[in-house]
Amino acid sequence: MYKNKKNDFYNIFLGKLLSQDEGIDAEILSNSALNAIKFASLNRNFPIFSNILSQASNDLQRSNASLNQVVFGVNFKNPLGLAAGFDKNGVGAGLWNYFGFGFAELGTVTWHSQKGNPKPRLFRIAKEKAALNRMGFNNEGAKEFLKTIEKQQIPTPGNRPCVLGINLGKSKITPLNEAYKDYFSSLRLLAHLSDYAVINVSSPNTPGLRSLQRTKEITKLIRTLKDLSNCPPLLIKIAPDLSNEEIDDISRVAMDNGIEGIIAINTSLNRFNLKNLKITTGNTLDQESGGLSGVPLQKRGLEVIRRLRRSTQDDLPLIGVGGINSAKTAWERIAAGASLVQIYTGWIFEGPNLVPDILDGLTLQMEKHGFKNIKEAIGSESPWK
Repeated sequence: MYKNKKNDFYNIFLGKLLSQDEGIDAEILSNSALNAIKFASLNRNFPIFSNILSQASNDLQRSNASLNQVVFGVNFKNPLGLAAGFDKNGVGAGLWNYFGFGFAELGTVTWHSQKGNPKPRLFRIAKEKAALNRMGFNNEGAKEFLKTIEKQQIPTPGNRPCVLGINLGKSKITPLNEAYKDYFSSLRLLAHLSDYAVINVSSPNTPGLRSLQRTKEITKLIRTLKDLSNCPPLLIKIAPDLSNEEIDDISRVAMDNGIEGIIAINTSLNRFNLKNLKITTGNTLDQESGGLSGVPLQKRGLEVIRRLRRSTQDDLPLIGVGGINSAKTAWERIAAGASLVQIYTGWIFEGPNLVPDILDGLTLQMEKHGFKNIKEAIGSESPWK
């Protein structure tokens, strides 16, 4: 997935594929990239691979102290991360820093391995720079995830070039009233690997999962996980489809129970103004199940961050995700109150150079506004200049 600035490799060879909905299946394309990343991560210390990765990092990484900050006790070299959903099994855990990311969120991981929903389940909506997915938490399970990370011989939390979060979900076969056991088992096994962990109760693709966002259920889940003696910083990832009152309720529960941060937002069941748009199945988006991601979520993502900023009284770190595909959209999310931002769909469509483009853009905006550190921009509502 590496794009060299000199020959624009990514755009030349993948741009045409990504500019149309038809063609190579989106999941096949993602898995092909992940297989290459997996191989490179396992062999990253061999000379031929280390030389290639060194060249990539020279182009993609940015070392700027003004982008460094400590959030929920964790040191982030820069505020830009890879969102959960791409590296579900942690196969690239040893590699994400080379792409310039300050952090990467691995998963979603469930206690039981599962195949996920029937295929096809991932669709490009190229013209809108969006995607529809109904993957269903397909992953190899927490035990295999542990083995995968151990094989890559990654430094321990606090000693890594790239912060690693682990996103946890509920197995489909686990009853909703026993969901807390699923999350607990996974976190107990993986806590020592995690710079931070995320309770994912907002995916639209596991039946009933979003009901765990209700006050009683999320409180029980948080308290169960917090009982772990080595519980890492614990965050919640919420849906974009919550009402303002529901957002306020989750904020209150999070603060009352020691949650260290909130990630907003997950994919959406709302089709916004794309209800009648046909995808490759021949159906309209309104007729298809799954979560929408990408540019159509930009406005809602900004609204939710602003609401969270108010309801947490500026006292809880927020991570903004959803539709971020440029330095401008990243800046807007930070200025609205996000301490950190994540990309996924935008990264797929725009290519690896989106990372340095965003980091350079954030640095330039700080200079224009007279900020010495990215922390000064958080919640400042400073406009893009």
